[in-house]
Amino acid sequence: MASNVNPTVRRRRLGQELRRLRELKGMTAEEVAERLLVSQSKISRLENGRRSISQRDVRDLCGVYEVEDHRIVDSLMQMAKDSRQQGWWHSFGDIPYSVYIGLETDAASLRVYDPQVVPGLLQTRGYAEALINGALPETTPSDIDKRVQVRMRRQERIQAPDNPLRLWTVLDEAALRRTVGGRGIMREQLEHLVEQSQLPHVTVQVIPFEMGAHPGLNGQYAILEFPDAADSSVVYIEGVTSDLYLEKANDVQKYSVMYEHLRAQALNVEQSRQFISEIAKEYAR
Repeated sequence: MASNVNPTVRRRRLGQELRRLRELKGMTAEEVAERLLVSQSKISRLENGRRSISQRDVRDLCGVYEVEDHRIVDSLMQMAKDSRQQGWWHSFGDIPYSVYIGLETDAASLRVYDPQVVPGLLQTRGYAEALINGALPETTPSDIDKRVQVRMRRQERIQAPDNPLRLWTVLDEAALRRTVGGRGIMREQLEHLVEQSQLPHVTVQVIPFEMGAHPGLNGQYAILEFPDAADSSVVYIEGVTSDLYLEKANDVQKYSVMYEHLRAQALNVEQSRQFISEIAKEYAR
């Protein structure tokens, strides 16, 4: 596998370019599907980067769009080839949220709000094991171990010496009070959270119960932003059986504004660090 190729991001970029070519041609996805004798949903999935794009797909679509510049066709064909390579996460087998991992791996910054648990990028191994075991009670020990390994591998973006992921996390107090795995594990987790919050590229804020109602009560979400201006920001909402990815500018803007309200209502960085430290001490009693 080429280490500098992220198949998820390649699919997104290729899908965006194919959508642009379709729109330049003035065709709808339904019209393209009819020309190629495929379903409209296939065209939509190709354009949103949710499925692999074969070189044959690219060739057929370029034919429909009457792309005559061979350099453009060759470039798109190469992107299709790259998009079918495997990312590091594929070595762990079938990972339900592999699309998200691919996006996170290439992201420059990540804003996360979680009302229930500590986000995966800031979890200790003990906390992650207990959380996965409790949240997915029918999961086998080997699958739990695989998920934990993937979570620990994802955290390398935080520790990367060059160009680490910029992470901003807003937590509800409930995430600190929910005893996952026992008091010892929780104390270790909260102390780790305080330690990680001292990194220059990691920001942690807490919304205490006393703040009452706030915009985050609708649930967890994350906003991913990318270094390349050609890659639009993505709002990620995790689901039980399927995940939601929002890329329309209006949707991203709404969630971004909501995140600013959460940051404003949360304790500041120093207050949050002290707040977490005090709760960690409670778990030691």
